[in-house]
Amino acid sequence: MTDTKTTKSDATTDSKPRHRSSRNATMGDNVEIKERADSPKKPVDFMHEAHKDTVMGKKFADIISPPSPGDIVEGPVVSIDKRGVFVDLKPFGTGIIFGREYIAARDILRKVNIGDSIAAKVVDLRNEEGYIELSLKEAKQALIWGEAEAAIKSKVAFDVPVLEANKGGLLMNWQGIQGFLPASQLKADHYPRVEDGNKDRILEELKKLVGQKLSVVVIAAIPKEGKLIFSEKSPESGEKEKMIGQYAVSEEVEGTVTGAVDFGVFVKLEEGLEGLVHISELDWALVEDPRTLYKVGDKVKAKIIEIKDGKVSLSIKALKTNPWKEAEKKYKKDDIVTGVVIKFNKHGALASIEEGVAGLVHVSEFGSDAKLRESLELGKSYKFKINIFDAKDQKMALGFVDKK
Repeated sequence: MTDTKTTKSDATTDSKPRHRSSRNATMGDNVEIKERADSPKKPVDFMHEAHKDTVMGKKFADIISPPSPGDIVEGPVVSIDKRGVFVDLKPFGTGIIFGREYIAARDILRKVNIGDSIAAKVVDLRNEEGYIELSLKEAKQALIWGEAEAAIKSKVAFDVPVLEANKGGLLMNWQGIQGFLPASQLKADHYPRVEDGNKDRILEELKKLVGQKLSVVVIAAIPKEGKLIFSEKSPESGEKEKMIGQYAVSEEVEGTVTGAVDFGVFVKLEEGLEGLVHISELDWALVEDPRTLYKVGDKVKAKIIEIKDGKVSLSIKALKTNPWKEAEKKYKKDDIVTGVVIKFNKHGALASIEEGVAGLVHVSEFGSDAKLRESLELGKSYKFKINIFDAKDQKMALGFVDKK
């Protein structure tokens, strides 16, 4: 490769990048930062050697094309001052961690010196000043999720403190990520043996574990919901595979609810084997909180919809009549129907025209979310026109026609 001339946008230890104020807040006088020119050989803690074999660690080495927002990038720190931390991302330019992104990761950045190599997540490929905006906090979170996935495969155990207890199990926190340990996943000496399965007494027994550290393994990671599922048990993979091998997709099973959480319900199929009924598979109608439908100890019937990576996914609604099939016989495009507003979301309002059959009234009809909420009230009935009706994909779009 031929040598290229240094441009004004290139940041080096001898020439600090210039950075004007931007849409993000600056660090402010409350954040103490001093310029540093030393270059220690040892990398910062979060780029420890142990991370190199993680999923995200390997990804760093694979980036050979220009990065995009969301990518993890790595480079040496070339300048630190009150405006931000500058990272050399040759040949793509200079990255900057500043404003609220700096404040969010200030405890880590205080340990950073010029010459240290750091990894960060791309937020903006080119801001108004021409820098690549970076987030250190999001990169660290991505590393942690990568480590969680690796922990599932390796079945490595961690000592994790119990923060809270509920009737379904224990709440824990691993590296800043919320986790749940279903009571059914406790070892025999920790499992609450209560006569007649009294839920209040079970809770009292579980509360005795609060503050203790339990040795647990990660059995499920749900990044979209920011949650982990733990188990204090660690059955041999062959034993668990043998148990799961007795079941098949589409099979109907019976089980006992061992935990109800915000994203679904855990069902014990047999000792040492549980399945998860995701909130979307509980009922055809909208479910806001699984705890309102099922309690620990409830007996349920479900259908196995997936067996993958040692996990069993169940559906309770699959055993119920699909209301969209009957609705297809009764409704069509341009019909005027009566619907009850059951929920507001960022796109508009959901209106149910019968149990399990709901459509979206888009906010664009009203001009703003505030006007939509002025016109429609939660729990009230209105007249709507069906603009789109697709029973196969269970989609319906409604137009507001009741102008009262």
